[in-house]
Parts: sequence; C-alpha cells; structure tokens
Amino acid sequence: MPHIVYDTACTFNGWIADQRQSLQWLFDVPGADDPDPSIQPPSRALIVEGSSTYEWLLRESDLLAHPERWQEYFGDRRTFVFTSRRLPVPDGASVTFVSGPVVDLLPELRSAAGDEDIWIVGGGDLAGQFDDAGALDEIALTVAPVALDGGAPMMPRRIESSRLRLLEARAVGPFARLRYAVTPA
Repeated sequence: MPHIVYDTACTFNGWIADQRQSLQWLFDVPGADDPDPSIQPPSRALIVEGSSTYEWLLRESDLLAHPERWQEYFGDRRTFVFTSRRLPVPDGASVTFVSGPVVDLLPELRSAAGDEDIWIVGGGDLAGQFDDAGALDEIALTVAPVALDGGAPMMPRRIESSRLRLLEARAVGPFARLRYAVTPA
C-alpha cells in the first residue's frame, strides 16, 4: 500500500499561505527558488493537492501560457486535484480532478499510485481530511524563517504528540526540515 505523506513549507508560526492565499512569502526567502533536491517529492510519487494550491501555481507561474514549467515542477508525476469545479490544465500535464470526501476517494488514489507514494503538497485542510480518514502516514515540514500574522494554517486539526514520532530534524539552507511519522487515531 502506498505511503501517504503531507509535505509542505510553512512559516515558523504555522501558516502555509498568507491571507491572500499567496505563497510569495516563501519565495522571498533566499534560496527558496532553488530547493534542495532531498526535500522534493520522489520522481515516482503521485501528487495530491487542493484547488487553492493548484490555482495559485497556475496563476503565479503562468503555467497555462508556459506549460513547460509544469515539467520543471512536477515532471511526469500524475497529479490529483480536489475541487468541485472544472479547472484548466496546462498542455502535457497529467491532472485528474476529483471531488468528494477523501475517505471515499482513497481506493481510487491508492489504485492510481500503485507502488508509488502519495504526496499531499498543498492544503492543510486536505491533509487533515487524510488524517481524519486514518490514512496519513507522515508529515514533512520545511519550516521557513518567516512569521505571518494570519492565513491558511499548516494543519487545522488537533493531532496529539502521542500520535507523532520525530523521524528527522535538520537544517536545509535557511530552512528547518522536520519529518514526523503519524499513527492513526
């Protein structure tokens, strides 16, 4: 069964996007536009994200006008986007739109992943839904030296320390990389 990982960048006070749903704060950190390859999803991972993350990437990187940039970010990885709307897809991108509760879509995601891991790269609430379903195996955080005064929380759920086991803590340039194994509730 695939390993399900929520991998995100966040501020040191726990936000993944500012009040305008922007990630520009992250790209303003020196070195953020050239991330360490060790913190990137494996080339064989299935990517899962929410529509806010997907739309921000389309807009911020102008992916519809420059679809070759999709390859720079995602390569040939399949991407599933949770949304209730039909959204545009960059030419050549392998994007599947899904809607409904995570628990109902887990069989489809696991089938699509095969032996590959599933990486949730955006949406704290989406990651929380995977945890609610007892399907979240790991949380990987790249903590930026930034504080925001509000926005989208990294994890809008309560997960007690008894369910988390530290796997890794290391410096990656100006960032702290933290990885936790998650035990189902």
